[in-house]
Amino acid sequence: MSTEQTLASQEHIVLSAKEGEHFHFLNHLATIKVRAGDHRSMSVVEFVGPRGFGPPLHSHTEEDELFVIFDGAIEFRTGGDAIRGEAGTCAYLPRAVPHTFQILSETATFLCVTASTTTIPRFDQMVAALGEPVSTPSMPEPGYVDPVRVADVNRELGIDILGPPPSPID
Repeated sequence: MSTEQTLASQEHIVLSAKEGEHFHFLNHLATIKVRAGDHRSMSVVEFVGPRGFGPPLHSHTEEDELFVIFDGAIEFRTGGDAIRGEAGTCAYLPRAVPHTFQILSETATFLCVTASTTTIPRFDQMVAALGEPVSTPSMPEPGYVDPVRVADVNRELGIDILGPPPSPID
């Protein structure tokens, strides 16, 4: 029996707080800090979002997600549980388990790390495909989000949309 292993890149990446590839992404700011590319076992994206933001209920076919909240409050919903996290909270959401989250505070800043033991993560590709590149980090003006395009791009990249985003907060 033989096994094949993808070797991680030996290239280091060190970025300051405002560095990375910035995108206006689904009505919030996303900054890709580390692209998985062809030789990295993870992608790292920092998000800044407004109160009420939350993605549709979804699951990843190949990627696990790790969230670290820098500031604000977020409620994670998975497996029938709703768990509130604040600054310093770390949340691990395994692949193939339906989940969503919602920002409860006025804004929240958090890091999302995706990793996989079976393939190169593609979460960063989804952010780039659905986002609009911007040269400086700034929150976008709220606008229309096309749910069909979101579902199509996610499906192509191994993320299954299973339901709507969380209901608006008062």
